[in-house]
Amino acid sequence: MNAAQEVIPSQPMIYQIRIKGHLGRQRADWFEGLTINLEDDGNTLLTGPVVDQAALHGLLKKVRDLGMPLLSVNRVNPS
Repeated sequence: MNAAQEVIPSQPMIYQIRIKGHLGRQRADWFEGLTINLEDDGNTLLTGPVVDQAALHGLLKKVRDLGMPLLSVNRVNPS
């Protein structure tokens, strides 16, 4: 493999996932590596790095398994 073909690992993207309702403390370990903010409006905002689309889908599956409505998913610039 020459230098032009070398695979350069990409940086994880930062995502914000907003769900309706407050996430219980007992579920915080499900979202290891993400910051969990319980918002004043009663929603939860999960923020942090996601390495690829498969990892993002895994996080969304966990939200689905909790039975909490998904409000939004946004990619954020890391700056």
